[in-house]
Amino acid sequence: MAQTNSLTPVHFFSHGSTMMLGEESASANYWKKCGDAALANGIKHVVMMGAHWATLGDEIEVAANPSPAKSPVAYVEPSKFVPYKLNPDIPMASRCVEMLKKGGLKAKLNEKFDWIHDTYLILIRMFPDGCPPTTIISMNARYDPHYHVKVGAALRPLRNEDVLFIGTGGAVHNLYRNNWFQMLRYRDNFAMESPPDSTMLDFRQEFEDAITKNSGPDLRRAMTMLMKVPKYRDAHGTDDHFMAAMFVAGLCGSVEDVGTPAELGAEDWELRNMCNSQFTLGMWSRSGLVAAR
Repeated sequence: MAQTNSLTPVHFFSHGSTMMLGEESASANYWKKCGDAALANGIKHVVMMGAHWATLGDEIEVAANPSPAKSPVAYVEPSKFVPYKLNPDIPMASRCVEMLKKGGLKAKLNEKFDWIHDTYLILIRMFPDGCPPTTIISMNARYDPHYHVKVGAALRPLRNEDVLFIGTGGAVHNLYRNNWFQMLRYRDNFAMESPPDSTMLDFRQEFEDAITKNSGPDLRRAMTMLMKVPKYRDAHGTDDHFMAAMFVAGLCGSVEDVGTPAELGAEDWELRNMCNSQFTLGMWSRSGLVAAR
């Protein structure tokens, strides 16, 4: 079964360290290409799940602060992010809450949330000339993979309505295993005095295989199963940067999504052991090509 052409593509982006905002990289170039493709195809809204905002209990929240501030970031020249004007999409936030409730999730608006670099870093790189109307969805702090798949599944119908979904987390993201010296001493986040640990390389391959070699319900099974891979805990010291991938699996894991193409569009290794892989699932119907190839 081929993917329905009217559905918008979905991105899973590894945002990496804060320095990914200030330094040029293959990932940054790919983010810009994806942003250009989205604008060329008439995207009207962006909906994101990041890795730095989680709600306690059994709830999930949707950002609805009409004038959000930006949390500060380290090792980045302020001129690269301070002037950028955020554009919260309050009507879409309310709509997302209603859809999540309809999907059986306990959801509500959060009118005080300020945006964090995991989301606005990506927006600045994708849309440097102006932020499109954007809605941010929280994670749930229990970090249940199937819960976050359900979040994506509940919002999947919006892919028919010129809404671009982005999950921003990390393919391999364990701060406890990173080598920080080169960044702290020399502001060089890409220094690689020795190769990444074998466990990081192995899990990075498991992640790529799961997301690019499966589609439809198989994608959801493969992605959630990654948390049971023995090397998962080496690659992810905490679960927060993995939940956005579950969100993406929910968005792209329906029976109607069988046959959806997925590509690894770019990749950078930072801090020796952090792998920033960038994936696109789906195609732009107007071009017939995988987004931003």
